[in-house]
Amino acid sequence: MKRRDFIKNTAASSALLGIAGFSLSSFTSSDLKHITILHTNDVHSYIDPFPADHPRNANMGGVARRAALIESIRKENKNVLLLDAGDIFQGTPYFNYYGGELEFKLMSMMKYDVSTLGNHDFDNGIDGFYSQLPNAKFEFVSANYDFKNTVLDSHVKPYTIKHVDGIKVGIFGLGIELDGLVDKKNYKETVYNNPIEVATDMARVLKTEQKCDLVICLSHLGFKYKDEPNKPSDIFLAQKTKDIDLIIGGHTHTFLDKPVIEKNLEGKEVLINQVGCYGLNLGRIDFYLTNDKQVASQGKSIIV
Repeated sequence: MKRRDFIKNTAASSALLGIAGFSLSSFTSSDLKHITILHTNDVHSYIDPFPADHPRNANMGGVARRAALIESIRKENKNVLLLDAGDIFQGTPYFNYYGGELEFKLMSMMKYDVSTLGNHDFDNGIDGFYSQLPNAKFEFVSANYDFKNTVLDSHVKPYTIKHVDGIKVGIFGLGIELDGLVDKKNYKETVYNNPIEVATDMARVLKTEQKCDLVICLSHLGFKYKDEPNKPSDIFLAQKTKDIDLIIGGHTHTFLDKPVIEKNLEGKEVLINQVGCYGLNLGRIDFYLTNDKQVASQGKSIIV
């Protein structure tokens, strides 16, 4: 769909956020730069669509359909980033048999740009994950997992920067505490650092030092918990930091029809989105910028 058709047709089911008193109608199309962020989380090795007789998800999901949907969106807007918030592995026999090879190859074919690691991505051990990296033609980021004493040292970076139509997009990753979720022998010498402290530093580096126009966090912390701050979530992360524009979440399999908007430490709005699990939905966030400044953003969840 054309840009204005997308806005018109999704306004009822999406979060449309105007910045600094402006709306999209305040600008001509030549003024605006349009970046589309597509994202998944907790796909858990679900390659095939659910069967027709499934009681809840009949005929939903599947990599082929997701790939077709992604391709159609790329034809609509060439400025697309495709991201994942972790737990790529574990959930179907494809992982048990191929050890992650198929998942990484298919994500590479769909031209994913960046992913972070979830706790289940350690299920074949850190060495098992490392052995599959040659099949991944995309980057992995994690800022609060310190891999310096493991085989993943230098293979998983704290952050990456993508240049899209003259816009600098900084992307960093956060992972959940592995102790108690993952067997120690699987993550070995991986060190978990406080995600709020790390995110504060990462956002500063990307926004202030690297001068990124958009800062995105790929989070596998979980959407919301009752026992905060002992178990920090995406909601808590948004509230306790600044300079993050979008948090793409995972881990809690939370189905959001549209992004949640939270206020950060400076009272500015942060988008948080998560699209459930098993590849049933594809998240879409559209950012509109002019003169390297965010004017508006809009998001929704698309059923696959």
